[in-house]
Amino acid sequence: MKNLVAKGATTLTVLSLMALPALAQDTDAAAAPAVSPEVAYIFNTLLFLIGGFLVMWMAAGFAMLEAGLVRSKNVSMQCLKNISLYSIAGIMFWITGYNLMYTGVDGGFMGSFGPYSFDAVGGDALDTGYSTASDWFFQMVFCATTASIVSGTLAERIKLWPFLLFTVVLTGFIYPIAGSWQWGAGWLSEMGFSDFAGSTLVHSVGGWAALAGAIILGARKGKYGADGSVHPLPGSSMPLATLGTFILWLGWFGFNGASQLAMGSIGDVSDISRIFANTNMAAAAGVVVAVILTQVLYKKVDVTMALNGALAGLVSITAEPLAPSVWQAVFIGGVGGAIVVFTVPLLDKLKIDDVVGAIPVHLIAGIWGTLIVPLSNGDASWGTQIVGIVAYGAFTLIASAVFWFILKAAMGIRVSEEEEALGLDKVEVGVEAYPEFGTGSQRL
Repeated sequence: MKNLVAKGATTLTVLSLMALPALAQDTDAAAAPAVSPEVAYIFNTLLFLIGGFLVMWMAAGFAMLEAGLVRSKNVSMQCLKNISLYSIAGIMFWITGYNLMYTGVDGGFMGSFGPYSFDAVGGDALDTGYSTASDWFFQMVFCATTASIVSGTLAERIKLWPFLLFTVVLTGFIYPIAGSWQWGAGWLSEMGFSDFAGSTLVHSVGGWAALAGAIILGARKGKYGADGSVHPLPGSSMPLATLGTFILWLGWFGFNGASQLAMGSIGDVSDISRIFANTNMAAAAGVVVAVILTQVLYKKVDVTMALNGALAGLVSITAEPLAPSVWQAVFIGGVGGAIVVFTVPLLDKLKIDDVVGAIPVHLIAGIWGTLIVPLSNGDASWGTQIVGIVAYGAFTLIASAVFWFILKAAMGIRVSEEEEALGLDKVEVGVEAYPEFGTGSQRL
């Protein structure tokens, strides 16, 4: 089931929890109790709910970021994909995802199949230390985030229904099975692998799935010339992309902060505050480094690099947002920003078309953030971190590639050249985002 909620309950709650499998993201030894079991239960549940709706708000951030970075003829499609994938993730994580991730893993490779059951109406089971529905909601929105990463990378040329079918498999099976290895007390947890809030479990898993899809799907028509040249395909709205980034930045405080998993003691609340501060500093450093590097390298500052620099800083600190000092958080996030600046052109050289830059941000920065955990967390080891990174990469890349190939053979995953030129808003959605303008629908 789940790893012990080790922090933030009273003595009674902590003693009760010691008999249970632990809650998702790992925490340290129990803090001194400060409130009654009932109050600890309320505070812990409230933390999950607040963190959960902040992470849910990240779905809006991904939608706006992608809407801004695709061309105007594909904006409605990205909006449709994002609201659909969030909904599919919620249903699949209830049908079987949660139990696969948390129920009966016991040091193994996956949990059990079947839907998850919540507490009864008016439930007051203090032995858990939190409402089971609040925990399910918090873990579900993490699952949806993984699918959002794939959406942006494959934009502007993938068919809607194959993408949604892949989302079913990713959120119902691939992500939960992989997540069980660590947060479900699986084999990597037994080894001592550390990923506080999901640099690898969420972001790199989404990044590996996106990479497999991008390679199999191919680049957008006109993106790369026969002579190896790269042709920029500017997005429709930098204001929307910037809004999306700020929404994601805000949501990340729930993503990382609520992964403390308990709010029943002064120590817990203090740690949550520290996580907020480190998360913000890492994002800020990612922006500053990206701005400076693009000015030095290209003599102009690229706003899209600045936006992705913020996100890469956030992804980088997610594996360990509590232990680092401020300067370590700045360093970790700053390297994330540099990763974006140097990896984006590298992908273009390899002719891997990532529309929004999700692979550098979520995959590469996620690997970096997970690898650097031992810098500030003495309980983590470099060797175990590498084992976890490789294991998640191999499993997700292979599983995703297999299903992408199945979809390609069974129904095709790419629209025709004519449909791509017209834009997916016209040919698959039927509702254009900006019908008054029209010029976007004529662009390649």
